[in-house]
Amino acid sequence: MIRPGARDFLQRWQELGFSLAVLAAGLWVMTRGGPVLLALGAAIALPGAALALLALRRQRFAPAAGAPGVVEVDEQQVGYLGPAGGGFVSLRELVELRLLARGGQRFWRLKQADGQALLIPVDAAGADRLFDAFSALPGLDSGALVAALSPPAQGSGRGLVPGGQDALGPVIWRRASLAALR
Repeated sequence: MIRPGARDFLQRWQELGFSLAVLAAGLWVMTRGGPVLLALGAAIALPGAALALLALRRQRFAPAAGAPGVVEVDEQQVGYLGPAGGGFVSLRELVELRLLARGGQRFWRLKQADGQALLIPVDAAGADRLFDAFSALPGLDSGALVAALSPPAQGSGRGLVPGGQDALGPVIWRRASLAALR
């Protein structure tokens, strides 16, 4: 009944739409008058605003699937199943998270304590689930996580090298207890 393109658009923006509706409902209640409704409206609007911010960050984190392979996240374990490789990493054993550019494609580089690393294409199917998995890492700044996906400004020297060159980006997150290990 709904065109596939319209359905995909609605599914992509449904979380942001819901949070903006909660925010609008809270603001509406705040304008009804009186200190009780003002406080109630603020109690509704503040979580709506927080959810909207989180939805915007997730939206920026979720590119359209274009790389081969599938990302799985299941109970503190991240897996990537691709046509030429893949593997699994326990988030408890993860010591470092970086973004890597190789051959014009960007990858998440998840490094374990034993030195093994798993490369996951940023635009693989299901890669949007990584935002919640990475957000659970102790001390991770979700703003830095989203900013790592932003293209670097020309001449800024920040982030990955554009134009298909191979580059290992800066550390996005490193486990504090193992910061001395490389």
